[in-house]
Amino acid sequence: MEIGEVARLTEADVLIGEESLDREVHFACGCDLMSDVLAFVEDGTLLLTGLTNHQVIRTAEMIDVFAIVFVRGKVPTQEIIDMAKERNIILMSTDYTLFEACGILYQAGLKGKV
Repeated sequence: MEIGEVARLTEADVLIGEESLDREVHFACGCDLMSDVLAFVEDGTLLLTGLTNHQVIRTAEMIDVFAIVFVRGKVPTQEIIDMAKERNIILMSTDYTLFEACGILYQAGLKGKV
C-alpha cells in the first residue's frame, strides 16, 4: 500500500514527507512499546503510535521504518519533526485512535507484522 493511501484512509495530515507518498509499505504495526517494535518489526513496516518522543524516531531509524502515523491527533514538537526530516522519515497525524487506525488499514488490506 502506498503511503498516500494510508494518509487518505486514516484522514491523516502529512507533517513531513509529502514528496514520498508514493513509497510502499507492506505491513503495519500499532504499538507504543518501542522495545516490542525493535523486537518484531521489519523493513517496509508502517508504525502507528501515540508516542511523540525521540525514542520513536530513533527506533524507526534503527529498523528502517520510513513512515510513522501519530494517532489521537497527536503532533510531535518541531524538534522531533526536524529529527525525522534529517532521517527522511515520513510523519503523519490522524485523529483516529490506534485501534481505529489499525482497523481501517487492516480492512483495506494492509497486514500486521507483530
